[in-house]
Amino acid sequence: QVQLVESGGGLVQAGGSLRLSCAASGRTFSRCGLGWFRQAPGKEREFVAAINWSGDSTYYVNSVKGRFTISRDNAKNTVYLQMNSLSPEDTAVYFCAGHKWVTIRTRTTEYDYWGQGTQVTVSS
Repeated sequence: QVQLVESGGGLVQAGGSLRLSCAASGRTFSRCGLGWFRQAPGKEREFVAAINWSGDSTYYVNSVKGRFTISRDNAKNTVYLQMNSLSPEDTAVYFCAGHKWVTIRTRTTEYDYWGQGTQVTVSS
């Protein structure tokens, strides 16, 4: 079992940056694939980025490629999402999630563990 707690959200102006963190508890963290999702008001939760258990493989939704970077530190049981060049369209609640698959996963239904979410608001 893995418990996930996000932090680092907040209000930022367009063009700014934020770094989200997701701290995990549980002995199986290093064997979990991890991802970040987001959900804007009135919209479905969407995939943003994912990283495999070892950290040497990542995948991003097209809209954040070149702006967001996902990384993990297994020694600290933490996964990060560095977000640069933020725009109002990035405003959402951001969730980190974990799964037990070996390969990268992008569907919400493939994830076993979820954090409670952290709000990111980008003003224009």
